Amino acid sequence: MMTFHTANTNTAMDTATECKDTGRTAGTERTAPVGAGDAGERRPSPGSADRFAGNLELVRLAQAGDEKALERLVIDNTGLVRSVAVRFRDRGTEFEDLMQIGTIGMIKAIRSFDMSRGTAFSTYAVPLIVGEIRRHLRDDGLIRVSRGCRHLGVLLMRERSRILTEEGREAGVAELAAACGVSAEEAAVALDSLAPVASLSDAAYGEDSPELGAVLPDQSEADDMARQMDRIALGQVIASLPPLWRQIVVLRYYRDMTQQQVADLLGLSQVKVSREEKKIMAFMRAQLEG
Repeated sequence: MMTFHTANTNTAMDTATECKDTGRTAGTERTAPVGAGDAGERRPSPGSADRFAGNLELVRLAQAGDEKALERLVIDNTGLVRSVAVRFRDRGTEFEDLMQIGTIGMIKAIRSFDMSRGTAFSTYAVPLIVGEIRRHLRDDGLIRVSRGCRHLGVLLMRERSRILTEEGREAGVAELAAACGVSAEEAAVALDSLAPVASLSDAAYGEDSPELGAVLPDQSEADDMARQMDRIALGQVIASLPPLWRQIVVLRYYRDMTQQQVADLLGLSQVKVSREEKKIMAFMRAQLEG
């Protein structure tokens, strides 16, 4: 947080409050103490002035297409990105990912910064970093989750962190739900919505274990197995049919004959074959489902 040394305590408190409200973080320019003849005027310290000028020069070069200047600015302002990213921990995104997303906001700030306005670069960059992270948390998940659900998840995580810090223990879902005035089911869904998505390349059971994708069952193999079981069950039911019914099934569904062709071959009427087929289907369905 940027700190001001002013001529009286009330001004210092007002300034600190203003910095807190606007979200200004470490890395902004400091001001030197007010001298006796300054009449309350705040002046930047020499070190701050150097950093200010250095940032502006790097921004100018980066906007002109100098990739090294862009990289230097990003590295020099990593602390600024970190101070913003830390506010968004425990919201379902890894801290390293938050840093990368915040860095995208930093790069956008570098490219859009207007040096003619006389604003400190860090002051301009913070809202863009915050906005980039918030946009990611709101819109860029693989699975869309409502804002209300995410908000509840954040409240539950804060309560969990409070209990862990103050009491040194992990709180259960039911306890967290009671503290936030929701049902355990709602709390479980909200907490799940903040959980990071697992990658198939992640270790399945911890370090040095196989990848998750290698231990998950192959759906096509599972489908093949199910079809095999269905064929076996169907064959057993057909084998148990009376001879006439078995003949009708074989001719109709294994030799693709019409009801009239089956009737002619078996010396029956087409109506008789149709009625018998309905009885066969009902019998076989009952056997397979039972």
